[in-house]
Amino acid sequence: MPDLFVVSWMFAFLPILTVLVLMIFRNWSGSRAGAAGWLVSLVTAALFFGAHPELLAYSQMKGVLLSLNVLYIIWAALFLFNVVNETGAIDAIGIGIQRFSGDKSIQILIFGWIFASFLQGVAGYGVPIAVVAPLLVGLGFTPIVAVAVPAIGHSWSVTFGSMGASFQALMAVSGLESSYLAPWSAGLLGIATFLCGIFAVYVYGGWKMVKHSLIAIAIIGTAMAGTQYILAVSGMWTLGGFGASLVGLCSGLAVTRLKIYNQTPPSQVQSEMGLWWALSAYFILIVIVSSGVMIPSVKAFLGQVKLTFAFPEITSLKGWVTQAGSGKAINVFGHGGALLMYSSILSYVVYRSKGFYKPHALKTIMHKTVKSGVPTSLGIVSMVCFAMIMEHCQMIYILAEGISRVFGSLYPLVSPWIGLLGAFMTGSNTNSNVVFGVLQQETAQLAGLSAALILAAQTTGGALGSMIAPAKILVGCSTVGLSGKEGPVLKSTLRYGLIITGIIGLITLLASLFT
Repeated sequence: MPDLFVVSWMFAFLPILTVLVLMIFRNWSGSRAGAAGWLVSLVTAALFFGAHPELLAYSQMKGVLLSLNVLYIIWAALFLFNVVNETGAIDAIGIGIQRFSGDKSIQILIFGWIFASFLQGVAGYGVPIAVVAPLLVGLGFTPIVAVAVPAIGHSWSVTFGSMGASFQALMAVSGLESSYLAPWSAGLLGIATFLCGIFAVYVYGGWKMVKHSLIAIAIIGTAMAGTQYILAVSGMWTLGGFGASLVGLCSGLAVTRLKIYNQTPPSQVQSEMGLWWALSAYFILIVIVSSGVMIPSVKAFLGQVKLTFAFPEITSLKGWVTQAGSGKAINVFGHGGALLMYSSILSYVVYRSKGFYKPHALKTIMHKTVKSGVPTSLGIVSMVCFAMIMEHCQMIYILAEGISRVFGSLYPLVSPWIGLLGAFMTGSNTNSNVVFGVLQQETAQLAGLSAALILAAQTTGGALGSMIAPAKILVGCSTVGLSGKEGPVLKSTLRYGLIITGIIGLITLLASLFT
């Protein structure tokens, strides 16, 4: 690479390096590290990448709009958690599940792998981690493990989850049909299904527990990966994540009946609240979110009001053009956050009617929600806004181009890493596909590689990026009392995210030799 390009690449990487170093090695909170990354990106963009005031202003407006989409989920998820927790339901769920199966590996797989993936299938946008992390804490897992497990476990379901929003974005930017893209995408994500299950268990119990869990992982993983593949290649890719995880829930319950996993602790702690009443909020959540996403008439009714803004074409002083278009629309009444709020309100009414709350419970719920939500919100806004600066100044594109130049014929090996990079920066596989989809497609065509395979690696890497995206980590940490202490969680998930992405890269490279 020319020396000038190397220098540009290093400066483009500087904001990301700042966040990684501060969070992982200095144990800074996500909000502080995000603010530092934002400042570094602002200065770097202005000095080296042709940012001007108008560009910066529009990029930050887009960043705030995108942040609102995420914050809508976070505040609603925090509210739901506190509605449930204030009744003592989290502790009751932990006691009840331990009665059902005292095997820790099965608890991890059911909640952190299957149920988190189900929530990704019907909602997404951070809901899986926000909902599952406190449940795992209630089961006795440490807060760090409780956030890391669903972050790792649900990642395989991101592309075909949320009604296939990420896959839709991949088709839109590439101009290719689902029949061409789906087989390889579902195939690589199917492999990721098993890897996510394995490392979700490993993060808690190491290889010994993984060995103990292999039968369960094989049965459940085959059910989920197989179902997702069948739905994707048959044209029903919008139901890929939802259908696969639903089958996974059924197979997971069946696995608990196997003798090796059917363990009940000899002594039982009693709870004043029964398991089914404790879980009622989550039953309500499943019904409401499924209805809002799956029933066309309900979805249409809730989707009548959308908040969006039109942005003009912006050109940096270096000539990088950001096309005109609308920012991320906020579906005011049909958004995942809105569905969570409906679930929270109805759950509050149900719990209150049963007398599970102490006096002034609502005031306590609101106070705890605000206390956790404010620092988390600051971190997410700063992270997303500095990602938007980088996108509008060609910095993200330069990072990806540099990777492709270095590896040349080994490009398939690194193609999932580019998807991972995009998701790390924006907190979204959808955004990663939008930013890097065309680059990956053009690189594949120039190198004589299968575009379907390379784009599958792109979206698989982007899906795996969900486990290391600071914006997603912030969501989970906020629900288990780790706000401001996200560094150790990121350090944990980063390790496994890189390992799984590396494996997917090797498989992509091998597959490219035969396609």
